[in-house]
Amino acid sequence: MKAFTALYLALSDTTRTSEKLQILRRYFQATPPIDAAWAVYVLSGRKIGRSVSWRLLRDCTAEVSGYPPWLIDQCFLTVGDLSETLALLLPSTPEQENPPALHEMIEQYIQPLALITQKSQRELILSAWPRLNADEKLVFHKLLGGEFRVGVSKALLIRALAEVAGIDAAIIAHRLAGSWRPDASAMARLLGAHDPSSAADPGVPYPFMLAHPLSAPLATLGAITDWLIEWKWDGIRAQLIRRSGKAMLWSRGDEMVSQTFPEIVQAAATLPEGTVLDGEIVAWDDNAHRPLPFTKLQRRLNRQSVEPTFWPEIPVMFIAFDVLELDGQDVRNRTLAERRESLASLLQRPGSHPMLQLSTPVAGDSWEQIEALVAESRTRAVEGVMLKRTDSIYVPGRPTGLWWKKKIEPYTVDVVMIAAEPGHGRRAGLLTDYTFGVWDNDALVPVAKAYSGLTDEEIAEVDRFVRGHTLSRHGPVHVVQPKLVFELGFEAIQRSTRHKSGIALRFPRMLRMRKEKKPADADRLETLLAMVGS
Repeated sequence: MKAFTALYLALSDTTRTSEKLQILRRYFQATPPIDAAWAVYVLSGRKIGRSVSWRLLRDCTAEVSGYPPWLIDQCFLTVGDLSETLALLLPSTPEQENPPALHEMIEQYIQPLALITQKSQRELILSAWPRLNADEKLVFHKLLGGEFRVGVSKALLIRALAEVAGIDAAIIAHRLAGSWRPDASAMARLLGAHDPSSAADPGVPYPFMLAHPLSAPLATLGAITDWLIEWKWDGIRAQLIRRSGKAMLWSRGDEMVSQTFPEIVQAAATLPEGTVLDGEIVAWDDNAHRPLPFTKLQRRLNRQSVEPTFWPEIPVMFIAFDVLELDGQDVRNRTLAERRESLASLLQRPGSHPMLQLSTPVAGDSWEQIEALVAESRTRAVEGVMLKRTDSIYVPGRPTGLWWKKKIEPYTVDVVMIAAEPGHGRRAGLLTDYTFGVWDNDALVPVAKAYSGLTDEEIAEVDRFVRGHTLSRHGPVHVVQPKLVFELGFEAIQRSTRHKSGIALRFPRMLRMRKEKKPADADRLETLLAMVGS
């Protein structure tokens, strides 16, 4: 725990990529394999699992520190970081000569919390704190949260591991994909020498290749003939794997979703052995031969497994746009043009399952035509277009210049800010999370919450406004005078019985402050309700 805490503090103290790389490299070179495996696990964004409530942690802190719960709540609002708040309030513990190792803290104190009663959770937490100094408590609390963030991208982690192992970063990325148990043997496999003749693990997907958003005009990409243009589907990116007599479906988040989409897995039985397809899972309207809204697909995602009777209610399609493995051979180093030719032959052969559909290129003789098609994206139930160089190989991560995505402009609505609450982390102490409303007759009804889109200067300006125009407070929430108007952007809108307004916005974010507008100029609820069917 001592070494991992030092790693966390060192990474937190710098924003320079070169320094972070050096810090990570030193840590993995010196750390025992079992602790290194757990460090890779949490730094790569994998979840240990949230297993204890904030209320329990607060009450335990009150019991040990002597501070009343209400004061701890107020300290949290000021500090903005729960882990740091608790570490500051708990009694100081002398630094121990041999504190628990990282794997001991996770396996003995964190993982068991999900399997025991709240009383036993309390006892386990109270037994852990005396073994940790203030900094180690901070890191312990962050691990308890289930997700561990310290400003290290997965790409940087892979690069550090590749340099330690002395092998290509793409090999490390592939080994990190899929599900694996963090132990010493996993670390040995991760950093072991590469044997090109060894067979791929049947259950391991390839690292995904991603696209950069394109804000410039399409014409800046050069000759249109150098690019494959496809629709950007509004679904779930996934790899469909057919190996060793089995089929598996992996999402981009390294989660196996085979049980959620069993009909796609069954359809994969028609693929030849040693095949890996890259594509998009979409909800599908067979009658209209087009995708259904993503909100339909979400109903499937909320289920751990889907019984056959549920399939017709929300039918799905796997739209394949790339092939990564053929006949057991990795073909990612072939050009996209070559891979697409192989993919077309694979999916258009006799016996191919109709649920595995080939992504059809978007036809256009000029960039002006493609721009016009992008503008029609919503009527086609897509998000825009993907633009891929036909000579590109399949590179893990987000390489620049090979793949781009051009999305349709978002829906927009003018709203009034009606409440604000403190942010977290870097924004701790500032009121940065806002609630917005639109007019329903003569009252403002809340329609969305948003926290992204403003500059630091604008955040400071709004923070000053909120503190000077608060009407009332409900815990951390400041109800404010409805004077500030903002333009919100969002991707989709749907009816919702969970919200007072009767609607829910997808991915709302602030586009700009509308200082020239008065609150009365904001949009009305009937305007948004009319958009639901558009």
